[in-house]
Amino acid sequence: MPKGIRLHDHVWVAGVDGCKAGWIACLRQIGRSGSEKIQVFSSFADLLSHSPKLAIIAVDMPIGLPDHIGPDGRGAEKAARKHLGMRQSSVFSVPSRAAVYCDDYLQACDRSLETSTPPRKVSKQCFYLFPKIREIDALMSPELETCVYEVHPELAFWRLNGEREMSLPKKVKSRANPEGLDQRRDLLVRCGLSPSVLDQKPPKGAGRDDLLDAAVNSLIAERIWRGEAVPFPSDFQRDSKGLRAAIWA
Repeated sequence: MPKGIRLHDHVWVAGVDGCKAGWIACLRQIGRSGSEKIQVFSSFADLLSHSPKLAIIAVDMPIGLPDHIGPDGRGAEKAARKHLGMRQSSVFSVPSRAAVYCDDYLQACDRSLETSTPPRKVSKQCFYLFPKIREIDALMSPELETCVYEVHPELAFWRLNGEREMSLPKKVKSRANPEGLDQRRDLLVRCGLSPSVLDQKPPKGAGRDDLLDAAVNSLIAERIWRGEAVPFPSDFQRDSKGLRAAIWA
């Protein structure tokens, strides 16, 4: 917990996930039960300018983009996968910054081949995230790292589930798996989040999985604020912009 701040100082944090409508956020006031609210933001800049100011924004999106990808890939993904067992496929491999800034898929694959050892292309799943990765990358600075942290929902669930990966998948054949979502919802309730918030109809342009991911990310945001979260890997690298490449949980 930052020095000089008390629970009754109305500290707000946010867990954030990308969605079709933009960014879905679970906003929570530290120390106030039932304060959670779900809101969709059209841009990440709107989150940064939110009033009241958000002390921590924990977002499921890669931050810190290497100029070159080595045999082990981006260190943050490698470190997260080690803990996720059957759920490790949920962690996409992020290519170089040059590839991320390509709008065309084939061009992105070509650029990725040029900036990786051994040469590798880009997955379609990761390519679809490029606009949102670029949106955050354009805004991020080392100074903003005191507020904005990269997280990953499955690593967050692992942390809150006694450091065990969830036994059921969130998706099956790219479709939401109701049983897996129910399992995650029940864990979030046990962690203190409001059932009524978790069970509400997701906002237009967001799915139930997006809402639950934002919710679990908000719990990691609180862990970060309290000084309880740690980066994966602990010896993270920084990119050419000076941004750390680490997933927090």
